[in-house]
Amino acid sequence: MRFQPDAGGNRPKVLIILHQETSSPGRVGQELVKRGFALDIRKPRFGDQLPETMANHAGAVVFGGPMSANDPEAFVKKEIDWINVPLKEQKPFLGICLGAQMMVKHLGGEVAGHGDELVEIGYYPLKPTEKGKSLMDWPKKVYQWHKEGFDLPRGCDLLAGGPTYPNQAIRCGPAAYGIQFHPELTHQMMVRWTTKGAPRMELPGAQERRDHFAGRFIYDPAVKKWLDRFLDLWIGTAEAPVCHGGLKAAE
Repeated sequence: MRFQPDAGGNRPKVLIILHQETSSPGRVGQELVKRGFALDIRKPRFGDQLPETMANHAGAVVFGGPMSANDPEAFVKKEIDWINVPLKEQKPFLGICLGAQMMVKHLGGEVAGHGDELVEIGYYPLKPTEKGKSLMDWPKKVYQWHKEGFDLPRGCDLLAGGPTYPNQAIRCGPAAYGIQFHPELTHQMMVRWTTKGAPRMELPGAQERRDHFAGRFIYDPAVKKWLDRFLDLWIGTAEAPVCHGGLKAAE
């Protein structure tokens, strides 16, 4: 499925923020379209402007990219500052990998690499916390592609962790989530990432390319099921959207 910015119409829009010319919202985009939403795709790195209010959007998703939330480029800092818009208005917000790290930076947290320079590139274990278990079932392993992680900002809930990078999924306020892993990944995206990013599979802790595809066969059905349930809780459908994420803020 090819995604284009929405040209108008009456469908509620979800703001999609991407960071590379060839980036795709993948399965997350596909599932949002199935739920009746239009995708408003913007790439601030290449000059697209971000809205001053979320009044015209049902939610926002900030995806990953090869850059770091610690980079000094103006667009990175501008995106981090912009995250205040959906957070302040309590509109559904999802940060995936870099997007989650940007949210953490905005909230005053830190983004940093592993102390032993380990990366997660491939499928790695995921363990939900008690708060996470109360929301939904979680897959045993998820697909990762990162060399930095994030800490837990004050006032946020930890929903799931892992052995190498302890913070894997967080909730901040009633409607904002950050996840370190990649539920949006399609088979085509895996082929592209493992081809163009082949040198990264030589890094400490990374898995071999063949293990990526073997892992997808085993673990992806549970990831897809998790994504469907997560979207139910996070945003709902265009016909029956979830108000303010539909969940209580952290106590």
